[in-house]
Amino acid sequence: MNTSDNIVATKDQLNRTLGFFPRVDTKASVILAVDTSMLAFLASKASPYTPLRWEWIPIAAAVVLLGVSLWHLYREAFPQLDGGQQSLMYFREVAKRTEVKYLTEWKQLTDAQYLDDLLGQVWRNSEILKQKFNHVRVAFNCLALAITPWLIAIAWLSWKATPIK
Repeated sequence: MNTSDNIVATKDQLNRTLGFFPRVDTKASVILAVDTSMLAFLASKASPYTPLRWEWIPIAAAVVLLGVSLWHLYREAFPQLDGGQQSLMYFREVAKRTEVKYLTEWKQLTDAQYLDDLLGQVWRNSEILKQKFNHVRVAFNCLALAITPWLIAIAWLSWKATPIK
């Protein structure tokens, strides 16, 4: 394959990689909605004057697991973006240059250098995407683990709040 064919193939690969970002962000949005809904519902059932003993265990477990899930969603939304040193495509590296310097360097770019930069973008975006998917996976697993203690906590708090006649 010549350099021109490699550039076309690498652009396709970069576009394919970038196409996965909306997927992971959509999953994260759904998990965020469920996490916050579960926490809000739990908080709405909590009564500040209800003496709790063993009941704190499922409440605490649900809150901790949902908190860990939320932390990983935060990390998914703001992954480590370091890298791409001297790239003429990576937005952080582009922003370090003045406009004039960027234009000058871009115009002097050879096909081989352009291919290397594209390949670096595929690699770097794949690394970022891997981080994002890993954080979403942990967030989802924590959410799934939180369901049982959350249901127990909700059932207990609902039962406790029901007046005995």
